Amino acid sequence: MDKADLCTHMVRHFATSRLALRRADAREFLDELRRLCERKLVEVGQFSVPGVAKLVVETRRARKGRSPVTGQAIVIPARRVVRARIGKKVREAVERPI
Repeated sequence: MDKADLCTHMVRHFATSRLALRRADAREFLDELRRLCERKLVEVGQFSVPGVAKLVVETRRARKGRSPVTGQAIVIPARRVVRARIGKKVREAVERPI
């Protein structure tokens, strides 16, 4: 599901309730959620969407590796990465037996 599909779903879902939501409003909500997520990951190191996922910034150590082209030993520098920890109910819904 991409951003356009998600906006369309939100508009259709809220059309049945008293909350009238336009596609532009849904798009703006998703943009603001992304901006908030970026800001909190930089400032605090984590961002949570309750019941869905928690994003956490982790630091990978520098390590030794090999160039796939030349085979020469290289040092891969340390860097920060974002890890997602999926909410329990979402994880259980996906992991249930087939």
